[in-house]
Amino acid sequence: MTKILHYLAAPAIALSIAYPSAASAPQFQTEAPVAFMKDLSSGAVLFEKDADRRMPPASMAKMMTAYVAFDLIKRGELKLSTEFEVRPETWQKWHGPSAGSTMFLSPGEKVSVENLLYGIVVLSGNDACVVLAEGISGTEEAFTQRMNEAAQRIGLTNSHFGTSNGWPDNGATYVTARDLAKLAASTIEDHPKLYKQFYSRREFTWGKTLGAGAAITQANRDPLLGRVAGADGLKTGHTEEAGYGFTGSAEQNGRRLVMVLAGLTSFSGRANESVRFMEWGFRAWQAKPVVKQGRKVTDASVQLGDASTVGLVAPRDLNVALPSGAVPQMTAKVVYQGPIKAPIKAGAHVADLVITSPGLPEQTLPLVAEADVEEAGFFGRAWAGLTGLFG
Repeated sequence: MTKILHYLAAPAIALSIAYPSAASAPQFQTEAPVAFMKDLSSGAVLFEKDADRRMPPASMAKMMTAYVAFDLIKRGELKLSTEFEVRPETWQKWHGPSAGSTMFLSPGEKVSVENLLYGIVVLSGNDACVVLAEGISGTEEAFTQRMNEAAQRIGLTNSHFGTSNGWPDNGATYVTARDLAKLAASTIEDHPKLYKQFYSRREFTWGKTLGAGAAITQANRDPLLGRVAGADGLKTGHTEEAGYGFTGSAEQNGRRLVMVLAGLTSFSGRANESVRFMEWGFRAWQAKPVVKQGRKVTDASVQLGDASTVGLVAPRDLNVALPSGAVPQMTAKVVYQGPIKAPIKAGAHVADLVITSPGLPEQTLPLVAEADVEEAGFFGRAWAGLTGLFG
């Protein structure tokens, strides 16, 4: 199979992006040693600073613990109502000031998966992570195998997980900002209902104080919630080793951005820089419509199918990210591994529309098959073989 580049003139797909001038990407200055931002609506990387540096994730690793649980729930292998018991040994290790963030679980307590996930996502409970991990896989070590398998499956190419909660482990657990953004995007796109249920919750109540026995309510540490319009996740992290970090997302007017900051030196610095970074992403960049949902862009060649071509259409309204107020000259090409082998299902992601412009990041937008294409019958395959043999 070879990569096919199908260059398109703008009028062929009604691209309203042929303008006379080039543009330069807006600049952003940050004190964070590591920073990354991607526009999920266009696929454009809006900013990156040392985005492939390996670093400890601290509690941002908990996004992967939640993702594994979301996957199991989606597949019907785990229920939100399932209860796991807090082992006394687990409680002993993960309670008290030296154990970091806590859900305030009690030994022998039975807690539902739903409440453990609130404890992980909203409260950043180290204890909740280990109880969930042990409940699902028997041991935390076995659960981290699931985490690494999921990481590989969704394309985290420079990350490894040695704990369920991101507790320092002499470098066994590491991530990059680019991988954290990909994990956030996968969470949002693969599990939209669970993402909405858990990540945007402002506070959660669990556990009781010693003596008075008052209920303990803790606030979500997400610095964007309530400060940036459309903010709905994801996860902060902090250890002495990692500094203060945050992976966040917000959606405004159909544009969803994912951002990562890491290595900041204070709680307030993380909060202020996160808000400033996300607001820059929405203000300095604008969305420009490219192709409406369902619009056919071109045809792709099909191998051994009952049709020789399949239409490539936009699965949603496709936009590109442009500097605010800019009118750059842009070109488009369709890229796919082809000919595409039958069978092909309608709606399958089989090609990409790649938009390029001088001075701006390349943007890759998905194209899907317009219709089903079945495998060719015997005579169709024989004819394809003969035509291939004789050119």
